Amino acid sequence: MATLFTRIANGEIPSYKVAENEDYYAFLDVSPLTPGHTLVIPKKVEDDYIFNLDPEVYEGLWAFARKVAVAIKAAVPCKRVGVAVLGMEVPHTHIHLVPMQTEGDMDWRKERPVVTDGQKAEIAKSILAEYEKL
Repeated sequence: MATLFTRIANGEIPSYKVAENEDYYAFLDVSPLTPGHTLVIPKKVEDDYIFNLDPEVYEGLWAFARKVAVAIKAAVPCKRVGVAVLGMEVPHTHIHLVPMQTEGDMDWRKERPVVTDGQKAEIAKSILAEYEKL
């Protein structure tokens, strides 16, 4: 059975895609810490622990995440893009990229902002446009 994230990357479940290549997929988090909070996943590997990844997949994932973070920084007003790898909620390796104004923006315990579908669509479109420029 494919993981939730594999089904998203395969287009079986809708998502707000911000970047994609043959091996990796990036999409907006459904419950973002801040607007633009993005998840980056390997498309072909469903392992739930990032340090189990083959070195080539691991390095490719981080290179792709870096490019996505650059696009987020260009598209979403923020001081920087924070990164976290928790991987406890979905059994599929994923990197969180979170636009930040302060370190408090990376607090998973805080109340989440309301981001409408229309806002998510615009944010995703803006990040994808920046990604495609790189």
